[in-house]
Amino acid sequence: MSGAVEAKLAELGLTLPAVVPPLAAYQPAVQSGVYVYTSGQLPMVGGELQLTGKVGGEVTAEEAKKLAATCALNALAAVKSVAGDLDRIKRVVKVVGFVASAPDFTGQPGVINGASELLGAVLGDKGVHARSAVGVTVLPLDAPVEVEVQVELVEA
Repeated sequence: MSGAVEAKLAELGLTLPAVVPPLAAYQPAVQSGVYVYTSGQLPMVGGELQLTGKVGGEVTAEEAKKLAATCALNALAAVKSVAGDLDRIKRVVKVVGFVASAPDFTGQPGVINGASELLGAVLGDKGVHARSAVGVTVLPLDAPVEVEVQVELVEA
């Protein structure tokens, strides 16, 4: 099933990917009442991590921003896997982004803007959210970024 949100993705030249399979003992997303919580999404495309390393080191901030957008797209796929239809999204409530950072890198908010801007472009006002952008030493598989999303759904 596809609707207005997936049509907007297509208009932006994006395709909703398959849900990234779990790398450990967790589910990509769970629903509790009208809320969907995604697990942390890595910048995987076709089962492959796009880049590895630290932002501000081996990975530029601009590259990491694009990777954060990929994480957000993967999060939307995870949301659809439990909600059934992205048009059920009432609003994005919160985004949490983790940036594997070189010791002197302080641009985490700009990196996570990649996720926030993608959600805004796809969902409009429904994509406006609260957010945290956190610098960390290392992420799974040496990924530069990881993003988790919480959304509220309209009742089915």
